[in-house]
Amino acid sequence: MKKTIQVLGTGCPKCQKLAENADAAAKALGLEYELVKVKDINAIMAFGVMITPALAVDGKVKVAGKVPSPEEIKKLLA
Repeated sequence: MKKTIQVLGTGCPKCQKLAENADAAAKALGLEYELVKVKDINAIMAFGVMITPALAVDGKVKVAGKVPSPEEIKKLLA
């Protein structure tokens, strides 16, 4: 089943790093996935996120306000 990995943030360096780490983690796990960058502030707030960057998997927020390592993200995706 394909996972949707969403990086919520306006495109700052931390947001870009989170996207890279999420991409690396999903590839390492061999997942079928789509990486979506959500940059619209209203869309981000609709997730209930007040601090970016944030990571959501299949619409559920897993992490907000920090950039977890690929190893940490693997645990969130498993």
